[in-house]
Amino acid sequence: MEFYDSNKLTLNRENIQVITEEISESIKEKEMLIKRATISGQITFLTRVFGRGTDFVCSDQNVISNGGVHVVQTFFSEELSEEVQIQGRTARQGKDGSCSMVLRDCDLEKYLGVDYSNIIIKLRNEKRFYETLNSKRNELFDLTYLNVNTLVNEAKKEHLLGEKFVKNLNNYEINEIKAFLSERNIGSTKTIINSRTVCLMDATGSMGNLLNKAKVTVGTMFERASTILKENSIPAESFQMQFAVYRDYDCLSDGLLQYSPWETKPEILRLFMDKILARDGGDYEEAIEIGLWHVNRENDENTVNQVILIGDAPAKTKDQIKKYRNVMGEKYWKNTDFKVPTFYLDEVEKLKKKGIVVHAFYLDEGAKLNFQEISKETGGKCEALNIDSSDGANILTDIVTRRILSNVGELSGKGNDLVNAYNVRYAKTYK
Repeated sequence: MEFYDSNKLTLNRENIQVITEEISESIKEKEMLIKRATISGQITFLTRVFGRGTDFVCSDQNVISNGGVHVVQTFFSEELSEEVQIQGRTARQGKDGSCSMVLRDCDLEKYLGVDYSNIIIKLRNEKRFYETLNSKRNELFDLTYLNVNTLVNEAKKEHLLGEKFVKNLNNYEINEIKAFLSERNIGSTKTIINSRTVCLMDATGSMGNLLNKAKVTVGTMFERASTILKENSIPAESFQMQFAVYRDYDCLSDGLLQYSPWETKPEILRLFMDKILARDGGDYEEAIEIGLWHVNRENDENTVNQVILIGDAPAKTKDQIKKYRNVMGEKYWKNTDFKVPTFYLDEVEKLKKKGIVVHAFYLDEGAKLNFQEISKETGGKCEALNIDSSDGANILTDIVTRRILSNVGELSGKGNDLVNAYNVRYAKTYK
């Protein structure tokens, strides 16, 4: 409806009809609109859901003799099967039809990466635009399948534990019941050791694979860290984690920053990640300063020990921040949590003074120098992270879990013993 209501639409609106799921509660009215969609001279705007299962039968001989109905798809389907279904709206009952795509360039960031603008130009010049997009879509689908498979295995493990618990209830196995409930109801630690880690991630359009992997691996992170801690006589609840995601100012206040509660268990963090979508971030640089500002604010409430920063683009310059905030105006931002503009170096300096270490992991070479600067200033480490590899989930698990164990080891006087124990038990060599 945004396009329909905008001045970008120069066609006669009398020839345009709009069909959405909510447009009419009357089935007969919807059927009438669908039949009218294939009449000569008619333009119809449809929502995505009508791309599957809805028959647009054309009986207008004028339309048929001129090649049939033409369908314009304005988004790139994540699955080829959906694209085929949408194309099928054009040639029902063996009649002719045609189709094309009109895509918004920034929507392709999830397939082409942060340098999508230059890649699009290159693909157009080489005339292999669709071929490359389809290949990237298939790669993303394969990686998504691996993520889903991991979640299924996690769910199966939980299901078997649940079955065992029910069996113990039926058999009055009191000790087993107590052990299960004790494990599932661990609260915040009251021990002296309380390591607190913020996992701070870019959640703009190109970061979908990272966000999916964070969701599917968080359970493994906690399970492995807890196992190593218990084996070294340290309470499993000696660490807390918070997931936080930052985007860019075009997401406005609701989407610029999102964060979970502090947790000693993975379930709530996974539920939080279920709601996080990779979106927006039209230009290259992102609002890292907002993520770092959030860490400083959290530390004012309760000590934060370290940050794990993961992203594929550098922080914004002061001029870029001013430009983006001016789109909505400072009057808008003054009514949000982000009323005072900030800059990443200012936030880094605050982190440095508070002794909060930032370990930075970049997914694209363009972010390398900026991430190195942030980690160096705070005393952290900086490494490349190939999240799109087949081992991406395992690599992410190792990175986060090692950082947690390293911090707990430092606070408990164990030094590198916990990380060494992790490496012996879990580490593998990646391609």
